[in-house]
Amino acid sequence: MMIISSGPCRLLIAVVSVVTALVPFSSAHAEMSAWAENEGGRMRLVALAPDAGGKIRAALQIEPKSGWITYWKEPGNSGIPPQITIAAESGVTLDAIAYPVPKHFFKGAIEDIAYDAPVTLPLSLTAAGKGPVTIDAAAFIGICKDICIPFQANLQLKLGPAIQSHPQEEAILQAADARLPKPPSPDFDVTAHAMSPDRKTLSLDLVLPAGGQGEGKGAPDIIVTGPSGYAFTKQIGGKRDGATFKVDVAIGKLPKDYDVAGKRWSVLVIDGERAMETTLAFQ
Repeated sequence: MMIISSGPCRLLIAVVSVVTALVPFSSAHAEMSAWAENEGGRMRLVALAPDAGGKIRAALQIEPKSGWITYWKEPGNSGIPPQITIAAESGVTLDAIAYPVPKHFFKGAIEDIAYDAPVTLPLSLTAAGKGPVTIDAAAFIGICKDICIPFQANLQLKLGPAIQSHPQEEAILQAADARLPKPPSPDFDVTAHAMSPDRKTLSLDLVLPAGGQGEGKGAPDIIVTGPSGYAFTKQIGGKRDGATFKVDVAIGKLPKDYDVAGKRWSVLVIDGERAMETTLAFQ
């Protein structure tokens, strides 16, 4: 399935963005901010003090209520991907957001790539200069059940000295890292990929781990992410032979005048209890 998430999101936000104004400013002078809450769940910021190079391990904790979901980086047909902005005057920059392995949810023709349980998104931050650090972040996510509610909150915290021990924060961050997809390995990798001349299908050759989905018989879940706002998941003619799996992934309409040459796409492969994410480079 081709998923284009940009257009429907803009319409949804325009209709219900008034809800976001009701979320209070949340702050705490600690390594965890106060929880910000809305109808569908809550979220907060967790961080550790900068290391000697100014690098900060942090995370956005999101807890949807039962029956609600929140979204992966490419959310699906009409979801809202997480957005985090750090105030420039805080002297802290956001370098990267990492995403734990999501699930697929289907409701008729609608496909969501999301989380239906508490999820923690690891954040890589950098503090400029020395001394006390205050993180002033604006977080914007989608929380959905029968309808989607944009959830926006300001989350602020002050980081104490690095010499202090913060076992609760460290445990939260370690648990979040453990849920991330792993990099390629000899027993789990994309060994070859090729885009068809008409750009309608992407051929993938994979090696899959032993004891994976269906004891070597089923197809893994594959999510290919191309240009921002585009994800492709529909498999065509997949064939599993022991540890190898060959499949075509349907590629729908790409942006006008988009040239795949020189681009780098990502692919997430979920096989049983294991997940691997890697980059596909196109010549």
